[in-house]
Amino acid sequence: MAARIIDRGRGPELDGTRITVYCIMDYVRAGDPPARIAEDLDLNEEQVQAALEYINAHRDEVEAQYEAILKRVSQPNPDWVEAGAARTWDELRRRIEARSAGEPAHARSGR
Repeated sequence: MAARIIDRGRGPELDGTRITVYCIMDYVRAGDPPARIAEDLDLNEEQVQAALEYINAHRDEVEAQYEAILKRVSQPNPDWVEAGAARTWDELRRRIEARSAGEPAHARSGR
């Protein structure tokens, strides 16, 4: 079966994976060869080639979306997220253990 690009609502991605073309853009911008992309992302050469062809065919759109993603992830978390974040590794470990035991880890404050 030929590798193809699909969109399930998260942006264009390789069918049968959760790898978007935006993930591949990190490698493209770094100048990494297709073999490195395939190895790092556990893809075959055909999948990498399909992603690269898609990027090249839709370069302006992919670049614009990629820039928007980079801008978004560089922003700080909203206050409500920071308020619920564990402050130490010990607190995080306690929350994970509580959740594994079926106990509420902490009260949900909502948004």
